[in-house]
Amino acid sequence: MDKLSTRNLTILISLALATAVSGIDIFFEASWQHFAIIFTTVFILSSLLMYYVVDIYLRNRIKLVYKIIHQFKLSKSLKESIGDTLGDDPLTEMETQVKDYVMNNRKELDDLRKLEQFRKEFLGNLSHELKTPLFNIQGYVHTLLEGAMDDPKVSKQFLERTSKSIDRLSNLVDDLDAISRLERGEESVHKESFDIHQLVRDVFDSMELKAHQKNFSLHIKKDSDKPFFVNADKEKIRQVITNLVDNSIKYGNQDGLASAGFYDMDENILIEITDNGIGIPEEHLPRLFERFYRVDKHRSREQGGTGLGLAIVKHVIEAHHQTINVRSTVGVGTTFAFTLQKSKEK
Repeated sequence: MDKLSTRNLTILISLALATAVSGIDIFFEASWQHFAIIFTTVFILSSLLMYYVVDIYLRNRIKLVYKIIHQFKLSKSLKESIGDTLGDDPLTEMETQVKDYVMNNRKELDDLRKLEQFRKEFLGNLSHELKTPLFNIQGYVHTLLEGAMDDPKVSKQFLERTSKSIDRLSNLVDDLDAISRLERGEESVHKESFDIHQLVRDVFDSMELKAHQKNFSLHIKKDSDKPFFVNADKEKIRQVITNLVDNSIKYGNQDGLASAGFYDMDENILIEITDNGIGIPEEHLPRLFERFYRVDKHRSREQGGTGLGLAIVKHVIEAHHQTINVRSTVGVGTTFAFTLQKSKEK
């Protein structure tokens, strides 16, 4: 049965009472005129009585509840969710508004739980990232102070390891500072027109030695080996390309390869960096751009990364009001794709 308003409910109850009383009158063989008078009188009186009880008394009680809610509201969302005025059907309206508030509040609670979980993971990861190089530095320095510095060979070896750990700490602090400025919007974007094809070639050249150590090949796809001009912050995009290519080399296979492709998308240029590495399991893809998120924690730390590279990449692209995504198949490879605003040639 559909929901009834208080007014309809009053009419139905009054009709029922009038019919019942009039039915008794007919039972005693009263005239139809007498029946009509009794029916009308009972109906009017019961309607007035029921209207007072159901519509006026109940409405005033609900208004009091509303007033209490607004006086002791817990948040702005509560005030916006539950209105100050009531219509003709206060029970239905109150039920609807309370349900809406509960649903909205549930979503807010779910979001808060996710943020809390993210905060805990972030603090735990940050603690681990800081603790590892600090623990190494502490061990090396104490060992040197305990007499190892008297051996030139050992002291040099330990100082070199200490230097690497300090560099790792320095990189971590730099990346944390960069991502904090990007998130706060303090890192300005200085756009200029440049050839993204040539920029990728420059990055490939700068990473040639690192790629050569793994016999790793870097090349631009045949159909993309021509100028593609974009309007963007050249140095920040260089950082993006460097990070993506560096990941392809670090986590790619021996004798592997990475390729770059450029595609005209009307107002934008689509840039893709593809490798034939080990690939990333599908369940990791949604979280890949989170700070400190690692698919293989042990292997990632061995490679010396800070765990913030892809988070910085995502923030740089979003600062350009563009998007980046990733697709990957385990055992086949990974492709990172992002867009940049197209620019006319100089």
